[in-house]
Amino acid sequence: MSHESHERSFDLLGFDNVLFPVGNLEEAVSFYERAGFPVTHRIDEIGLAILKVGKETPGILLRVEEGVEHRPSAWATPRVWIEVGDARAAGRALEAAGVKALAPPSSVATGWTVEVSDPWGNVVGFTDYRKRPELARS
Repeated sequence: MSHESHERSFDLLGFDNVLFPVGNLEEAVSFYERAGFPVTHRIDEIGLAILKVGKETPGILLRVEEGVEHRPSAWATPRVWIEVGDARAAGRALEAAGVKALAPPSSVATGWTVEVSDPWGNVVGFTDYRKRPELARS
């Protein structure tokens, strides 16, 4: 496999939004608010809500899509991980808010991670850099 760089006519500037398909906007917003995500914009007539993630402009975009049913998460499901100061503390706060973790916090190379799944199987991980603080956001 070649690792040559290929010339392209555009630059990757950063994330815009991460889109999660959901079956019900009210239920989805309620779940994510309990998980600590503030809603920055909501347009019910088109089934859309944008959740804030930290100080960055990109967020999680919830969009109602036809035929999206409740389903359990599986390891093969795409995931988005959000950096937090302490993932184990985040896990405890999520449980207290009624948001069940998929598993107890697990140790990863940089620190700890805990994941949750919304009712439609979209997975959000909360990860910290407690083992590698030099890599963490300041």
